[in-house]
Amino acid sequence: MRNVSVVTEFILLGIPHTEDLETTLFVLFLSFYIFTLIGNLLILLAIVSSTQLHTPMYFFLCKLSVCDIFFPSVSSPKMLFYLSGNSRAISYAGCASQLFFYHFLGCTECFLCTVMAYDRFVAICYPLRYTIIMSHRVCAILALGTSFFGCIQATFLTILTFQLPYCGPNEVDYFFCDIPVMLKLACADTSALETVGFISVGLMPLSCFLLILTSYSRIVYSILQIRSVEGRRRAFSTCSAHLTVVLLLYMPVVLIYLRPTPSPWLDATVQVLNNLVTPMLNPLIYSLRNKEVKSSLRKVLHQLCSLPEQL
Repeated sequence: MRNVSVVTEFILLGIPHTEDLETTLFVLFLSFYIFTLIGNLLILLAIVSSTQLHTPMYFFLCKLSVCDIFFPSVSSPKMLFYLSGNSRAISYAGCASQLFFYHFLGCTECFLCTVMAYDRFVAICYPLRYTIIMSHRVCAILALGTSFFGCIQATFLTILTFQLPYCGPNEVDYFFCDIPVMLKLACADTSALETVGFISVGLMPLSCFLLILTSYSRIVYSILQIRSVEGRRRAFSTCSAHLTVVLLLYMPVVLIYLRPTPSPWLDATVQVLNNLVTPMLNPLIYSLRNKEVKSSLRKVLHQLCSLPEQL
């Protein structure tokens, strides 16, 4: 559809009700962003450097870490830029790019969590056939599939949002370009598109969540059939980290996109937690209760600390 917009740039107003807190927010968000990058890079290094971790579960965890590096990078650099006293303006193309990559990476993570649940289902319910079912080829197809379908979903949502005419106000009452705040600025009736977007944004996570729920229902049933207490404990421990990540992923989606009456301040708070805090927590969640990852991380940190001495 032809773009009839006369708006060439938008102004990001930032998080509502945080006037005169720019310096505090800059230091806080910069710290979160740095810890997110370092934590996920360490997880990547730990998995790549340890042959013991070259399994499907850690292959998908690698991809999750990559997503967690890029996901906060969609909005954080621009937010830090204007919090440091620079321009709040963002171009029309930049705004569309923010919306696309935010939903592309978010949807990819959603599909990835579904794949990781399926991986745990196969590992616990069909342990003898695990290496055959989750072959390198199947893992590659599943990993590519998460990005492919994430791209389709993000493309649909971006086209849906930016095919509208933007011909008047250009102040985005948020810290990045997202669907709810952009629809408010459109110079056209958005009720039908809001309904379509609501169904689209709600249907995809709901479908993934139902698949995850199905996988874990089978997993719990299989675990309860294990006679030894130690065996049940180990089986549950391999799933607890993934379940925690799933909850952290889905709670913001429900709070932001599926509530009938939006609240700008609550949405912004939840979105900040989703963009910066959750990607920072994921490496901790997967490493704190995992002896193999902790062992590999110690080796990586030891090697990194010994580099200056070697130089």
